[in-house]
Amino acid sequence: MNPAFGPPEQDRADGQLLVIAKEPVPGRVKTRLVPPLTPGEAAALAGAALEDTLRTVAQVPAARRVLALDGAPGAWLPAGFTVLPQRGRGLDERLAAAFEDAHRSLPVPTVLIGMDTPQVTRGLLADALSLLTGHDAVFGPANDGGFWLLGLRVPARALLLGVPMSEPTTGEIQLRRLREMGMRVALLPCLTDVDTIADAIEVAALIPGSRYAAALDAIGAAR
Repeated sequence: MNPAFGPPEQDRADGQLLVIAKEPVPGRVKTRLVPPLTPGEAAALAGAALEDTLRTVAQVPAARRVLALDGAPGAWLPAGFTVLPQRGRGLDERLAAAFEDAHRSLPVPTVLIGMDTPQVTRGLLADALSLLTGHDAVFGPANDGGFWLLGLRVPARALLLGVPMSEPTTGEIQLRRLREMGMRVALLPCLTDVDTIADAIEVAALIPGSRYAAALDAIGAAR
């Protein structure tokens, strides 16, 4: 464990939390929300989602918190995160590489989430870390057929490479891959992953005091 990161030693969990995200730049994030949003509005919403997610992660006891980032860090990044660059071409490669890079520098169980579920709670993330003490993997399905969380005791590229991403069957295929590899998998609740403006409105209603909800309100007020 690296004393430069996270809360005091006695408050730490044995695993690390890993967020994979893009820098919230217009035209590069949440493009499926354009239209009805403009690229700038979509980026503002993505930035709020990322900040809410990172601030929730920062409150969960963990050995380390890592951000696998496509782009450059900004003012939205809280203190206490190790930032690693993403590598790979497709999302399956980038997920596998993020797990690999985080685990190489700190070989402990790793829980990965993205930036599209700002409604995630400290309790869900703490549960995911805890479940890895008795399971090989933890899986959080998303309502669009994908997944919002994946935790692995020992990452391996073969667990992710070749899984078709951003498809209605992504989560089903990924979960089957884990089980076919003989892994004991714990399941978390299904969450809404923001892909459409309807998703954005639904998620904002779940977290009314969040930066995400405020960003969506600001977009509506400006129109």
